[in-house]
This record gives sequence, structure tokens and C-alpha cells, in this order.
Amino acid sequence: MNDEKLHKVLARAGLGSRREMERWIESGRVQVNGERASLGDRVTPADVIKVDGQRVSLGAEAGKGCRVIVYNKPVGEVCTRHDPEGRPTVFEKLPKLKSGRWISVGRLDINTSGLLLFTTDGELANKLMHPSTGIDREYAVRVHGEVSDETLQKLKEGVFLEDGMARFTDVQLFDGTGSNVWYHVVLMEGKNREVRRLWESQGVEVSRLKRVRYGCIFMPKSIASGQWLELSQKELNDLCDLAGLERRKVVQKTPEQAKADKRRQKRARPVRER
Repeated sequence: MNDEKLHKVLARAGLGSRREMERWIESGRVQVNGERASLGDRVTPADVIKVDGQRVSLGAEAGKGCRVIVYNKPVGEVCTRHDPEGRPTVFEKLPKLKSGRWISVGRLDINTSGLLLFTTDGELANKLMHPSTGIDREYAVRVHGEVSDETLQKLKEGVFLEDGMARFTDVQLFDGTGSNVWYHVVLMEGKNREVRRLWESQGVEVSRLKRVRYGCIFMPKSIASGQWLELSQKELNDLCDLAGLERRKVVQKTPEQAKADKRRQKRARPVRER
């Protein structure tokens, strides 16, 4: 019977990232077969794993099944589970899970809209976010200010920001004239407010920012702002291939779960973008 590292199994079960699971193990929150777990422990599907005294269900996860959804984040929502200021969060409209939890693949700031990926698979989320995987992100940007060919060249060659060098791997004029000019830009990383800071370094103001692609996943035109869509098996295969992981199976929902998701989607009214 194959064994795996405990923190990796917990992450794949949707409880959090592998790094977070390591912290849980170190703090004594995890037990294996009634004993306190230690970093480096290996487990098999036959082991009884508990977190905070509650048994972890590995059912679908043991067969590497997972769910991934694309969410069209509106401006005004924050990427935290609970906001102390009472602002709406991106997790409020997502489908309910019987076990595990949704893990956000990266973040978008409160004033940025567009594509966010969520998954129940912590290992997949970790690989998709890790800089070593080299997954690019594409944004649509509306800017105010003079944009010369020299400016575009600087943005592609690299600009030194307060946290190091940053650059767009591609910048393309998309549409518009005057004060309503849109560009599409591509980044290989997702540092805090990196798109805005790059443009601002050249004296150009960003008035709208929307993520339209994460790796091989594009924002479907059918998803209104504030709505979500589950990835198909083919899309999940492509995403796993991109992350360099073994392919997962899309978790098959029961008819009751499908109906519940549909009701929740209807209640989550689309948001009209400003």
C-alpha cells in the first residue's frame, strides 16, 4: 500500500496549502491513529487522520478527485474568508462543500476584477501559485496618460520597484482611443499590485484592471460578474498538465448537490461592473 507525506495528503484533501498543513502539524493540531503527528510523517489510506479532533475524510481525495471553479470577481470584494471591516468576500457566493474547503489560487486586490480560480485540492493550488511553475497571468488594463513606444519597451525590459525588478512579458494595445485606451499585459508572477505599480512607475494611471487569463484558463464570456463556473474534465486535465501534476478526476456531484449549487448560483445575483 503506497504511503505519502502527511502534509501533502492534508493539502490535497482541501484543508489548505502544504505550508499551512506543516504549521498545523507543528502546532499539534493533527493526529494519526490517535497519536500526535510530526513533520515528515507518512500515511496510507488505511490510517485514521484527525484535525482538531475531527476525522478527515479522504474519500474522493484518495483517488485524486477534485473540484475547480472559475469565479468572475467583481470590484469591491476582498480575497479573505472573513473581513474585519465587514466587506463582501469572494468566498460568500461559492458553492457549499460537504468536506474540505475552497482554496483561492492567488488573490486580486479589492479594486481589481476578473478571473479567480478556486480548488478543493491544496497541492494543485500550491503548484499553480508557486513561482517555480512559471504560469503566466493576463490582464486587461485601461490606462490614463501618455503611453509611448519607449514606455512600453521599459515595461517589457524591466522596472526596479521597491520589492525588486518587475516586468511584463508582453504588452499589446487592445482597443480604445484618448482616455479610454485598453492594453493586455502578461505577468509571470503575481506580486502585490504589480500591474498597477508597473504602470505607475512610468507616470501612467490605471483606471480599470481585470484579469482575463490564468495559464491555460481563460475567463468564459458566459460568466457574469459575481458568478462562477465549474471546470470540465478536459480543462482540469490541461490545468494539471500545466502544473506538472498527475491528472485529477472531476468529482461527480450527486443530483442533490447539483441542485443545491444551481440554487446558490441563482441567489448570487450578477454584479454590474462600473
